[in-house]
Amino acid sequence: MNVRILMALPLLWLSGHAWADGADGAHLRVLAASCAACHGYNGNSVGGTPVLAGLDRSHFILQMQSFRNGSRSSTVMHHHAKGLTDAEVEQLADYFAGQPRVTAAAPKPLGGL
Repeated sequence: MNVRILMALPLLWLSGHAWADGADGAHLRVLAASCAACHGYNGNSVGGTPVLAGLDRSHFILQMQSFRNGSRSSTVMHHHAKGLTDAEVEQLADYFAGQPRVTAAAPKPLGGL
């Protein structure tokens, strides 16, 4: 019976990694979605905030570090940056670097309102 357990360990290890990759992907989507409130869907801002889509990975990381340490001022980004781990910042940097830049137009105002 101990041999069966030992033979099953690699399968458990592999299934754990597959689950972790899925969980990381879901976690990354949640993080990126929280950025969308200001920076637009997939990082394509319609104005007022920087476009993150297609941004160079190292530039993204540098900016997040600057928000964290206070060398770049902001109204809210220092709070967001301090709430992320280094790994999360790197994952977001990879995510946004891989997003295509799309020229987005702000919605037209409704007539008469």
